[in-house]
Amino acid sequence: MISFSNTTKSAAAWIYTAALAFLATSAAAQDGPSFDCAKAESSVEELLCDDPALAALDRRLATTYAAAQAAASGLDAGAEDAAANLRAMQRGWIKGRDECWKAADLADCVRASYEMRAGQLTALWMLEDPVETVFWQCGNSPADELVTMRFTAEIPTLRLERGDTVAYAVQSPDSSVFYGDFGVTLTLEDGSAVLEMPQGTETRCTPR
Repeated sequence: MISFSNTTKSAAAWIYTAALAFLATSAAAQDGPSFDCAKAESSVEELLCDDPALAALDRRLATTYAAAQAAASGLDAGAEDAAANLRAMQRGWIKGRDECWKAADLADCVRASYEMRAGQLTALWMLEDPVETVFWQCGNSPADELVTMRFTAEIPTLRLERGDTVAYAVQSPDSSVFYGDFGVTLTLEDGSAVLEMPQGTETRCTPR
């Protein structure tokens, strides 16, 4: 499990909040994305340079990613590996974002990609305080606890903690199903939750 000190969490949240405030005051001075448009190589990057709203999403995500980097570097243990993994995941996300050229609506695909990535980073690295935290008992064992933390995001996002595992899950449109990384699925129904793991096992969880 990712281990945060209180100092690390506070510092990351402060950096994120301060950076967002700076972005709000400097928006008029910078309308482009976070990268140099003269070096734009893909159709997605060209779109980001031409669309002010998408460019603003890019700048905001750059701030979110910087805060996640600060949180990774401040971990109590394994900071170097965590930071390296974060960089690799970000490179992977950029490649996936650039695949939006195949989508029927390029702008919608790019927008959704940014919104989802922002929610993922916020949840995984605790860049904001969750708006709701629920403790669940899964199955018959009191020791089998699931913690879900809900964060404000354009796409509703949960942070899932179970044992030594930390994951994120984003809500499917018009449903109570959250799809997470590595094939994790959480379905909220009638005051309970059904947790499905990648290997196909399902466990019903009830709030404590």
